[in-house]
Amino acid sequence: MKYVAPETIDEALSLLNSESESCVFAGATDLIPQIRGGRPEPRLIVDLKSIPSLVNLSCIDGAWKVGAATPVAEIKDNQELKNELPGLSEASGLIGSDQIQNRASLGGNLCTASPGADTVPSLIVNGATAVIVSKAGTRTMPVADVVTGPGSTSLKSGEFVVEFVIERPPPRTADAYQRFIPRTEMDIAVVDAAARITLDESGQCTGVSIAIGAAAPTVVRVPVAEKALMGKLIDDEILKEVMAAASEACDPIDDKRGTKEYRRQVAGVLAKRVVLKAVERAEKRGGSS
Repeated sequence: MKYVAPETIDEALSLLNSESESCVFAGATDLIPQIRGGRPEPRLIVDLKSIPSLVNLSCIDGAWKVGAATPVAEIKDNQELKNELPGLSEASGLIGSDQIQNRASLGGNLCTASPGADTVPSLIVNGATAVIVSKAGTRTMPVADVVTGPGSTSLKSGEFVVEFVIERPPPRTADAYQRFIPRTEMDIAVVDAAARITLDESGQCTGVSIAIGAAAPTVVRVPVAEKALMGKLIDDEILKEVMAAASEACDPIDDKRGTKEYRRQVAGVLAKRVVLKAVERAEKRGGSS
């Protein structure tokens, strides 16, 4: 296995196209465990961490732009981003230990395509877009469309994600993220959930997105719950509808960490909690963004 750390995107693309049995990584926190678990060892691994534009976090032209190899520790610790996207910040701060967070990235967390990836529900509810490059050029894709199943993505051979773009939230809009794990830290989510809510001045919901992770082959949206919330003042009866819809939207597995029914129940509880937390935050985000 040969290791190369290119310093430009073009160099990385050339390397990938020179070897059919190659892969990129943007942190490699899962690479060795996967190989030890039986994944075929690639002949060439391309480390994206030395490409400056891929290790970048900025807010310009009304959007957050996050390089695909930016350590999640930087996302967690950026106070301006935390003020505007607290749910994404929370999710970033739950990926493994401090040491792991200094290596792990949004690009890796997404493209590893684990159903329980911590940051993916938050990216989806915030409408994040992935910028993808190949020898043919650049294209964009909603993050929600990147993962097609466990360990599988829609990226073509020779392509990789270079950046994520997240529009800045408007006034009275906020997100939230929570997960359930058997232990207190450094574990994989049994179920996780994210929500983004927009409120008008009267407190009615005028925009909503809810996503559940680790409860289906890919992260799932909950359109029935979103419809129940739209145009409403959020009360206990509506929250019961949200819980029921979130449980119904799941297609979980049975394993040693939880049964299907248990995961469905947890999904409902987490959906309610993230909606309430997002509402609480949205009420405090008045004025212009």
